[in-house]
Amino acid sequence: MDKIAVIYWSGTGNTEAMAAAVAEGIRKAGGEAALLSVSDPAASGASSYDKLALGCPAMGNEVLEESEFEPFFDSLSGSLSGKKLVLFGSYDWGDGEWMRSWKERCISLGAVLAAEPVIANNAPDKEALGSCRELGASLAAA
Repeated sequence: MDKIAVIYWSGTGNTEAMAAAVAEGIRKAGGEAALLSVSDPAASGASSYDKLALGCPAMGNEVLEESEFEPFFDSLSGSLSGKKLVLFGSYDWGDGEWMRSWKERCISLGAVLAAEPVIANNAPDKEALGSCRELGASLAAA
């Protein structure tokens, strides 16, 4: 069975709720999911997981959170070639540019996206949480 990590950064709890739904989808699909905040010391072992679900909200000028998540992602970028992953996050303004940019960045690093990213405007509603569960199930099946 593949080892799957759901690693996220959340300032308001919105992306954390999405991460929990992704992990739930993985587990309902029969997978094992480690749910980790990016500040959790265990997140530093992300490259050892077979598959990754990464979550970060849009910050500032539609960028990844810069003090914790961006450095984490930079440290991980060298191990993404061939790695199956999914992306998710929330935003309050803009049109999702941060997610499009992040997706392209992952693809350019050789990552294999198991499904299209899921984004939610502010707090994820029932539909967005359902999409997160489907995202997790897609990753488990990939």
